[in-house]
Amino acid sequence: MTQNNQSLSLENHTVFSGTFQPDQLTIGFISPARGYPDGPFPSLEDQAEIVQRLDQSDAAALWLRDVPFYDPSFGDTGQVLDPLVYAGWLAALTHRIAIGTAGIVSPLREPVITAKQIATADQLLGGRFLAGMASGDRATEYPAFGVDFASRAERYREALTLIKTLISESFPRLKTQHFGQLRGDIDLVPKPAAQRIPIIAIGRAGQSLEWLAANVDAWIWHGDALRMSEAVPHWREATASRGFVPFGYGAMFDLDTNPDAPLQTGRILRGGRKALKEFFSRQREAGINHVALNLKPTRRPSVEVIDELQEHILPEFSITSG
Repeated sequence: MTQNNQSLSLENHTVFSGTFQPDQLTIGFISPARGYPDGPFPSLEDQAEIVQRLDQSDAAALWLRDVPFYDPSFGDTGQVLDPLVYAGWLAALTHRIAIGTAGIVSPLREPVITAKQIATADQLLGGRFLAGMASGDRATEYPAFGVDFASRAERYREALTLIKTLISESFPRLKTQHFGQLRGDIDLVPKPAAQRIPIIAIGRAGQSLEWLAANVDAWIWHGDALRMSEAVPHWREATASRGFVPFGYGAMFDLDTNPDAPLQTGRILRGGRKALKEFFSRQREAGINHVALNLKPTRRPSVEVIDELQEHILPEFSITSG
């Protein structure tokens, strides 16, 4: 007996529906959820405190990045730690918050192993895993994996198809060009703890909007926060036949110590809490469903930033807030 991953509803997926809802906007954080403005490597010494603070807040999700190598020309290593190994540690440390990837570099990872890892993470997290998948924008990493950078879009499509098949079907059959083949005589274990694992596109991954609209459960883009609302009508048109398919974005973020500081957009979304709260309200009205904040530019202590956001902003942008 097989099940089609795309046909299984996410309406009853507690964490997905707690992160994405029509006409609502939630706020998440990009790991390591702390500032490191002067270099590519963050300190990880206080991760337990930061993560537990987020878990106790109204933040919807913590997003883990997949950065295999330090590329000096790029200048950022994310949380340094492998995201799927790190997710296992987070499973023991958290109880409520969604743990997502933003995103697994699918063309560079063997998809059968990736499927096993994300299903395992979902089991350990009790169904709280969101599988964000990216194609990887660092061409310098591809030769180390023996993969042609020009093939990344096609490999991405095949990897997502293979992963979705493995985690949702029993003894499936599938042939791929770049990876392996399934002949119906073996079955991947474990399957997800939840009904299924949401598959989220991180960036465009070299795909057309139409392909993304038909094949993923949500789309998280990146860029100037001020312009993100421009993408919403195009996404809603592309996904109209499927109903609600969430749209969000990630942004570099810095909360000013002055609550009355004006909003600044561009490479960094920056401002005081009053201007930011008003800005997020406008984005909610525009149809944006989730914002993932990257605290890399900030010089303030992470816990201080999280506490101020929790006191003045996060409760209004949570699903329970209505």
